[in-house]
Amino acid sequence: MNLALTVLEVVAPVFLLAGLGFVWVRLGFEYRIQFVTQLAMTLAVPCLIFVSLMKTQIDPAALTTLSLASLVAYGAITVVAALVVWIAGLNRRTYLAPMIFGNTGNLGLPLALFAFGEAGLSYAVVVFAIMAILSFTFGIWLVAGQGAFLKVLKEPLVAATLLGGLFLWQGWQTPLFLTNALDLIGQMAIPLMLITLGVAVARLSPGSVGRAIWLSLLKLVLCVGLAWIVGQAFQMDPIAFGVLVLQVSTPVAVTSYLLAEKYGADAASVAGLVVVSTLMSVAALPLILAFLL
Repeated sequence: MNLALTVLEVVAPVFLLAGLGFVWVRLGFEYRIQFVTQLAMTLAVPCLIFVSLMKTQIDPAALTTLSLASLVAYGAITVVAALVVWIAGLNRRTYLAPMIFGNTGNLGLPLALFAFGEAGLSYAVVVFAIMAILSFTFGIWLVAGQGAFLKVLKEPLVAATLLGGLFLWQGWQTPLFLTNALDLIGQMAIPLMLITLGVAVARLSPGSVGRAIWLSLLKLVLCVGLAWIVGQAFQMDPIAFGVLVLQVSTPVAVTSYLLAEKYGADAASVAGLVVVSTLMSVAALPLILAFLL
């Protein structure tokens, strides 16, 4: 009973905030998702990442281990997902990126915070930053069929990650007034992303539901299994291990749908994956947390 209550306390705020966004749209209220997303990804999330990295107390060796483990996990998932897409005869531009990258921002960050506290959030930010850099370089190449690696240097999220890593490495701190201001801005990120997730899901029209169900289930099993194996192989501490498994196993991100729409892939099919995998995660993530906590 105590474990069930702990898991409920972790996942309830996440899904309540996402549900708030869902209901908000269904009631017909205005929500400018493009503006809010731009505000979050250009300002709030970079501030959250920078302050979290600067203030983190993660041991440098543990930070290196988590970074390497994240890269290995995503590399393994990429190889296996590519084989699945090829064997099933699916369109690579439509399906491969959603099978690899999860919703480590909207869901992963708040879940890590509620499940493992500030230490968990610090670890989760590292995994999120690595996933974001991969998604905005390799991921765009998968969807667009052309290189976009130079664009990543212009992303505020990447700049905040590199700057936060530099401050962490050197042990630097910004003046207290600036740290407090940046921290306050960063606190917007998690509620904004969760509410926006609910809004985005409410506005999507799922396509190819049958295919979306088996692909979403396969993605979940694949990601949890490979992240678990990689975490054990790197002999990570319990919090880092839990965060790695949790982050890698998050459902398909709304970003995958936006990229598919932008670069001419089958956006309707990706929308189906977003909706089905997110709904599936309502049951799956509490079960995963029950094993991790």
